[in-house]
Amino acid sequence: MIRTPLRPLARILKAREAGENPDAIERENIRLRHEEMRDRARMRAEGRLLVMGAFFVCAFAVIGGRMGVLANSEPAEPRTGIAGADILAQRADIVDREGRILATNFETYSLYAQPQQMVEPERAAEELAAIFPDLKIERLKKDFTGKRKFLWVKKKLSPEQRQAVHDIGEPGLLFGPREMRLYPNGKLAAHLLGGASFGREGVHAAEVIGVAGVEKYYDKRLRDPSMGHKPLQLSIDLSVQSAVERVLQGGMMLMNAKGAAAVLMEVQTGEVVALASLPDFDPNDRPRPPIKGEKPGDSPLFNRAVQGVYELGSVFKAFTIAQALDLGLVNPATMIDTKGPLRFGKYRIRDFRNYGNELDVKTVLVKSSNIGTARIAQMIGIDRQQDFLKSLGFFEPTSFEIVEAESGKPLLPSKWTDLSLMTISYGHGLSSSPLHLAAGYATIANGGRLVKPTLIKQPKGQMAPRVMSERAAGQTMQMLRSVVTEGTASFAEVDGYAVGGKTGTADKPKPSGGYYEDKVIATFASVFPAHDPRYVLVVTLDEPVETTGSEPRRTAGWTAVPVAAEITRRVAPLLGLRPEIEPAPLTGITLTSN
Repeated sequence: MIRTPLRPLARILKAREAGENPDAIERENIRLRHEEMRDRARMRAEGRLLVMGAFFVCAFAVIGGRMGVLANSEPAEPRTGIAGADILAQRADIVDREGRILATNFETYSLYAQPQQMVEPERAAEELAAIFPDLKIERLKKDFTGKRKFLWVKKKLSPEQRQAVHDIGEPGLLFGPREMRLYPNGKLAAHLLGGASFGREGVHAAEVIGVAGVEKYYDKRLRDPSMGHKPLQLSIDLSVQSAVERVLQGGMMLMNAKGAAAVLMEVQTGEVVALASLPDFDPNDRPRPPIKGEKPGDSPLFNRAVQGVYELGSVFKAFTIAQALDLGLVNPATMIDTKGPLRFGKYRIRDFRNYGNELDVKTVLVKSSNIGTARIAQMIGIDRQQDFLKSLGFFEPTSFEIVEAESGKPLLPSKWTDLSLMTISYGHGLSSSPLHLAAGYATIANGGRLVKPTLIKQPKGQMAPRVMSERAAGQTMQMLRSVVTEGTASFAEVDGYAVGGKTGTADKPKPSGGYYEDKVIATFASVFPAHDPRYVLVVTLDEPVETTGSEPRRTAGWTAVPVAAEITRRVAPLLGLRPEIEPAPLTGITLTSN
C-alpha cells in the first residue's frame, strides 16, 4: 500500500513562498488519512455483517425445513428389532393352472391415532364407533383421553371407510399406507389357499405372512425378492374348482350331511385339479381357530379332504383284490367262499345281504362282499398286506403342499392281528383321508405306478415306481367299471363318460368305543373314462341321510354316488373330455392293461 506523506516537500515549499502555514497542510493530510481508514473499517464491518446474516438465513432455513418435515411425519412407538431392517410388504401372486388370479395384493390404508394431537377426542370416539360397529366406544374414549401417544385403530380400511374417517376432520386420526392380501374369488379354494395375516407392522408398511394352506407352505417363496415376484402357479383349475364346490354344496344340503369333501386328481401326474371341503370360509375374513373344548372337526377351518382321517369302508376292497391279482393268488373268475357269517373268535363278519355260498372275485367286488374280501385277505397275509398299503402311502401323511397335510396321518391298529387283516381289507380298522384314497385309486388307474398328490403342475412323462403289475391294475379297472354297470354304484353312470368306481359306507366310531348305528361316512371313489383313465374323483359325505323314500337311506350308493355323478357330468367338459361311446369288450380276448 502506498502512503501519502503528511508533509509533502513540494507543497511545503509552495506554501512557504505564499506565506502560508505549512502545519495546515499536515493537519489536512492527517484528516484525510483518518477518513480513509474509517471508510475501510466500515466496509470491512459491513461485509462481515453481510456474511453473518447470510449464514443465519441459511441456518434458519435448514432448521425450519427440518421442523416442517418432522411436523408432517407420522409418529410411531418404539419397536424392538434389527436396526435398519426394512419391512418387506410385497408378496407374489398365486394363480391357477391357466394363470387366473387366486391370491394377489391390494393397496389399502391403516388407521392409527395420536391422542395428544386430538382436538375433540370424545367426539372422534363416537364417530369412529359409528363407522366401525365392532369398536367399543368406551374403550376408544379411554384410549383417546389417556396418556398414550400412539395406538392402532384399524389395520385395514376400505376406500369408503377411509373417506368416512377423513370426514370426521380430527387431526389426531392419521392414515398409513400398506398392502393387504386379497382373495378375489372369496370362498373358492379357501382350504387350499389358507390365508395370510400381518407380521411386523409399521405406519408406512406391514409384513404380509402366510398363516395356513399354500400361503404358509410357500411363504418364503412368495416373499422372496429374488424371484422377481413371479406368480406361484398351482395345478388347480378355477372353473373346475368352482363347479365341484357348487355341486358338492348342493349335494351336502340335499343329503342332509354334516360335512363333505371332494378330490379331483389327474391319474398320471397326481396333480390335484380341484379339492373342496365343506363347510368352508372366506380367507379374506379368516375365522378364529377353535378354542379349547371345541371339536376341531366342527370348525370351518378343518380340511376334511386332507386332515380328516376316516374309516372309508368298502372302497378299500379294490386294493385288496388288486393285490391278490398282482400276487397271482386269484383271477377275476376265481371262486371265493362267501358262506356267512365268517366267525373269528367272538367276532362275526357279515355281508349286507346273503350272496350265497360262493362268488367269483369280480362279483365279490361288484356285490361288495365283506366275507369274500376277508377270505381273499387271508390268502394275502398280514405282512404282505402291510407292505402293499405302505407302498401306496397309507402309513404316512401325504406330501401335499399345504401345511395341514402333516396332520392327516392315517390311524393304524396298534396290533395288526388276523382280525385286523380281514377288517382292513374292506375298509375298517384303518383310517385315512380322502386324499390318500384318491392317490391310491390313481395308482390303479394309471397302470400300477405310484401317484403322489401335488398342487404344483408337473412335467409330463415322469416315471414313478411301480407298485403293482399293469395286468393286475387293468383287471381291477374292468371290475370297477362293472361296479357301476352291474353293482352298488349304478347311479354313477354318466352318458358319454364311462365311469368306474367303488362305494364305501362305514359306521362312525364313538369316542367312548364302538360304532354309531345311524351315523356313517359315505364315500365313492371313481375313475373316468374307465377305458382310458384320466381323472380320479373321490366324494365323501359326513353323516348323510337321503330322505326322499319311505325310509331314510345312508349308504354311499344313495348319497355319495349321485353327487359324484353330477360332479362328473359338470366337470368332464370343462376338462376337455368329449362324450364318446365306450368301446365294447372284445369277445374271447382278456385285456391285461388299461
